[in-house]
Amino acid sequence: MQGGMNRETAEGLAIQALAFVASDPQLLPRFLAISGIEAADIRNAAREPGFLAGVLQFILAHEPTLMSFAEAAGIEPALVGKALRALPHGNDDYERST
Repeated sequence: MQGGMNRETAEGLAIQALAFVASDPQLLPRFLAISGIEAADIRNAAREPGFLAGVLQFILAHEPTLMSFAEAAGIEPALVGKALRALPHGNDDYERST
């Protein structure tokens, strides 16, 4: 995939994003409310196809959150979008690209 990211790297970044959200007392309740997941169920939900893509979509949906995460992770913000496209349910073409 030209200019893309492999799935393993994307999953690692999404897990890092989940930890970022989980550690923020303002972001976590918002993420839980939007996703409909209970805090106690996050570990199980993280194993479901599409969950990690959802975490990255949450990060991407709010520019200040994206910028804050990118700074904390030491990455360019554009990498979050690349990671999203490498994950299951990260775009409409995932099934055709696997």
